[in-house]
Amino acid sequence: MFLQHEYKVKLTKGNSLFSSTFDIIYVTLIGTEGKSERTSLGHIGLHIMMAKTRNTSVITPSSLGRLLLVKLEKEKYLFFPEDELFCSTVVVTTPEKDVVHFPCYRWVSRGKAVELRGGKGLSRSITIPFSMLVITKGLQECQSDYCQLTFNPFSPSTRMIELKMKGFADSSKTWEDLDMMKQVFWFKKTPISEYVSEHWKEDEFFGSQFLNGANPNVIQRCSVLPLNFPVTDQMVQRFLEKGSSLEMEMRKGNLFLCDYKRLQGVPTYEVNGKPLPLTAAFCLFYKNPEDKLLPIAIQLNQQHSEQNPIFLPSDSENDWLLAKMFVRNADFTEHQYSYHLLATHLLAEVFAMATLRNLPIMHPLYKLLIPHFRYTVAINTIRLEGLKELLKRAHSEITYSSLCLPENIIARGLDTIPNFYYRDDGIKLWDIINTFVQKMVEHFYPSDSEVSRDSELQNWINEIFIHGFLGNVQSGTFSQTMKFKQVIQFITMVIFNVSAQHSAVNMGQFDYCSWIANSPPFLRKAPPATKGSSTMSTILETLPDVGSTVKGMASMWLRDKHYSIPLGSYPEEYFDEDEKYFDVTKKIMKYFQAELSYLSESIDERNSTLTIPYNYLNPAEMENSVSL
Repeated sequence: MFLQHEYKVKLTKGNSLFSSTFDIIYVTLIGTEGKSERTSLGHIGLHIMMAKTRNTSVITPSSLGRLLLVKLEKEKYLFFPEDELFCSTVVVTTPEKDVVHFPCYRWVSRGKAVELRGGKGLSRSITIPFSMLVITKGLQECQSDYCQLTFNPFSPSTRMIELKMKGFADSSKTWEDLDMMKQVFWFKKTPISEYVSEHWKEDEFFGSQFLNGANPNVIQRCSVLPLNFPVTDQMVQRFLEKGSSLEMEMRKGNLFLCDYKRLQGVPTYEVNGKPLPLTAAFCLFYKNPEDKLLPIAIQLNQQHSEQNPIFLPSDSENDWLLAKMFVRNADFTEHQYSYHLLATHLLAEVFAMATLRNLPIMHPLYKLLIPHFRYTVAINTIRLEGLKELLKRAHSEITYSSLCLPENIIARGLDTIPNFYYRDDGIKLWDIINTFVQKMVEHFYPSDSEVSRDSELQNWINEIFIHGFLGNVQSGTFSQTMKFKQVIQFITMVIFNVSAQHSAVNMGQFDYCSWIANSPPFLRKAPPATKGSSTMSTILETLPDVGSTVKGMASMWLRDKHYSIPLGSYPEEYFDEDEKYFDVTKKIMKYFQAELSYLSESIDERNSTLTIPYNYLNPAEMENSVSL
């Protein structure tokens, strides 16, 4: 009689209502010494369908050696239609009483086998004594399933929500006055959106948005005025400290600039056969002795001329307000396409696809990163409409350092400007994520050489370089083999941008952009070519019409919705494959969560003293991934 070996198999399904199936599930175990026969997990009756787990025993005539893979297959049972199974994990107890975990967290369908890699979450640099053909095959299948397309930002448009409000949604009329606009503002409000609707005309509030609004990405310290923006002391003397000058204030670090030169000549949409205006504006700001950031000069196109004057706060109220509206329209355009769509959504998709294609499910970095890509590919199939030329220009200018917040802040000269809460919260959050990543990487990689020898890790980085940065060596992205510290920073960059940075540019959209006059998505009239001719009627005729305003408000309302998986949450336990490893990774995660909680408490305390709180980098309010 041959000695039989019993392997106990437990399959755990998902928690959702439709995660089970009436079909028959088969399991095959594959080890270093062979594989088992295909074994059924039992007939799926209603009582089993409702159960959380399914158990069976797989009998083999000899030991399979070290377990490497579990293969799941699903076949039709009787007349039941296709219903997919969501498998969370498969746990196998060997005859030697070893417990091996095989994380899954995916759907199992008829006709397509799912192969799960088991064992400790070790890197490929650690020698595994078995044919690598199996794993290579698994990765090849992943690379086939998740085809990494060449970067293409020119995605089709989505349908804007149709808010059918009688007399508003389909109206192409011009607003009669700004008070009428508030009649459609009632359907959703926040304290900040109400504040915006009351204070959007004020210079102090206008300036504050470029630091702590929905788009804190454009402003930078001005040490030299652009030659094509010839602001003089005579123009702005009255707005500076008494006895001061532009040169003196630049030396003190008190002048700041927003330059929208990337918008110059960008083709725009057409309305009634005419392209909508889009200005490549300049806006100069002065940080006064009271630490208020105030606009002091605006030029609405890049080349100065008599038909392109420099507008000043001393001009007529309507001239100055109209000039600020064109700046806000330019900022809205850069925000939506360059910093929101491109730098978070589309890059996050590159990060996600590179992870799915290059890192096996048992790879420690797969386990670390995959929670930060939840829903990313799905939400990106609901494409945002983009200006093709602007996306192309913005993408060509993306650098690795611009995606690393500490380097970005220093490069823009914003390290000392006061009341910059995006910077303050963001740097603290970057450091917390960096410490978390460092502890995780140190746990799985004993030395720098282990990082260098991990081909899967290096392939992952290289694919991001090729598809995210188009192989542009000028981007500063590492195209060579990365070392230990470089890998830590790179992973920190990925996690920060798909969680914190996306939150910073996404969460404030309704607050600052739903009042369309403050952040107009488009403007209907060309920018003023002379001073003194603007009236309130000019402003109303320039703003979007009634129907477009309503749809814009509704769009911002949709983007304000949030899911419920905050940064630091790990609903799927990928790191549960070994008690020792799980204990260490669990402690690291708990420390990470505690640090996030402390930061959240400090932000709440700070915000309690502010007229306009800044909550967009509060970990308690932040999504773990680009999910909306």
